[in-house]
Amino acid sequence: MTFAGMNYLAILAAAVAAWFFGAIYYTVLSKPWLAALGVSMAEMKRRQEGRSKLKSAAPFILSFVAEIVMAWVLAGVLGHLGPGQVTLRNGVISALFLWVGFVLTTVATNNAYPGRKPMLTVIDTGHWLGVMLIMGAIVGAFG
Repeated sequence: MTFAGMNYLAILAAAVAAWFFGAIYYTVLSKPWLAALGVSMAEMKRRQEGRSKLKSAAPFILSFVAEIVMAWVLAGVLGHLGPGQVTLRNGVISALFLWVGFVLTTVATNNAYPGRKPMLTVIDTGHWLGVMLIMGAIVGAFG
């Protein structure tokens, strides 16, 4: 299932796996994440009250769409390594480089200006590191 050198099944599988990773990651780290945000669970629940189901689901839908785009771009980057170079190893290495160069730097900068707690950057960038490595491994393994 390839088109223009991209394996769309790999892209979809990478996005799905990354989305589930994020669900587990933030479930496990929900308390430290809320603390880093400076928000209590009660406050978060209060914010959700009265919101439509669509508005409540919007961040989850956005996350999945974003992960499809990320997996697609990662597949494109890997494709530029050349024929036979789309491997699990190269997928993970490329994902790590892209995370360091673009994700870590962007999240850290965006959290620094409003003076957010450093732990928020650690938690959020840890999530994106996991996402990128999972995507790189899957896209690379599919070849």
